[in-house]
Amino acid sequence: MAEGNPFRPRGGKREARQRRSQRLNPDGTMTLVEHLYELRRRIGFALIWVLAGAIFGFIWFGTRIGPIPSLGDLMIGPYCALPQNQRIFLGDQTHCALLQTVPFEAFTIRLRVGIAMGAVLTSPAWLYQIWLFIAPGLYKRERKLAATFVMIAAVLFTSGALMAYLVVPEALRVLSSVGAGNFVTALAADSYVGFMINLLVIFGASFELPLLVVMLNRVGVLKYEKLRHWRRGIIFGIFVFAAFATPGQDPISMCALAGGLTLLFELSVQISRVHDKRKEQERVDEGWDGLADDEASVIPEPEPIPEPEPIGRYDDAT
Repeated sequence: MAEGNPFRPRGGKREARQRRSQRLNPDGTMTLVEHLYELRRRIGFALIWVLAGAIFGFIWFGTRIGPIPSLGDLMIGPYCALPQNQRIFLGDQTHCALLQTVPFEAFTIRLRVGIAMGAVLTSPAWLYQIWLFIAPGLYKRERKLAATFVMIAAVLFTSGALMAYLVVPEALRVLSSVGAGNFVTALAADSYVGFMINLLVIFGASFELPLLVVMLNRVGVLKYEKLRHWRRGIIFGIFVFAAFATPGQDPISMCALAGGLTLLFELSVQISRVHDKRKEQERVDEGWDGLADDEASVIPEPEPIPEPEPIGRYDDAT
């Protein structure tokens, strides 16, 4: 009789659900093969959520949702905000549109924007799937801390992307006015959408800097004293990074990114200061800082070990 596949997880579906349950299996004990199957399962659910978001984004691209404009109108809104003497009107004089230079370019751009927006909108769902795979291997305190950092990271990324969207109209106006009236703007759809997506991603990812600083301070890698001494150099590095990272190389988006990162970095420095001050106070209260170099530290008394219960006579045990 052929044996079962040794690479399949042991047990049936009920046993597999019990091993995935945080209540029944709090330490997440699994074999290597079971971890690989669980990873495949979570990635599959995450991709399903991304696909659902992409379908929604593709439909939303050409459809208004009540008072909310369509995704296509939101994307070309900064371009349409340019002064009329700085851009070319395609078709009638009242409709603002981008230039399509390649067959099926509109379809591919609509699909690309739909996937990007769908991934952002469904990010809590697919990030939750990744969290379900990681959480069983963490302690209870680590789970709470990691969940807090994930939520803050999502808020910071969204804030950065929103700031980039608000900055784009001014950035385009500055870039379009460089020609001193000798040029008019007729942006190709692929170039414009690529510029928009790159700017949104760069601003969103850059706004994770304060979270990284706070995390390194929490684990003891970056102390407040080091951050205080490095503050000027780090701020200078932020402006250099903003000058090279912004796609348009315009002063508006560069200053907006550098200014936002500087404020967030200073906020993270102050959070680190409060955290280190609290840690130092805890050391003083426990008596660690008042010890001499050759003095032994205070070790608390160990808890008494309870006496083992009698197991009876040898004859009874056998």
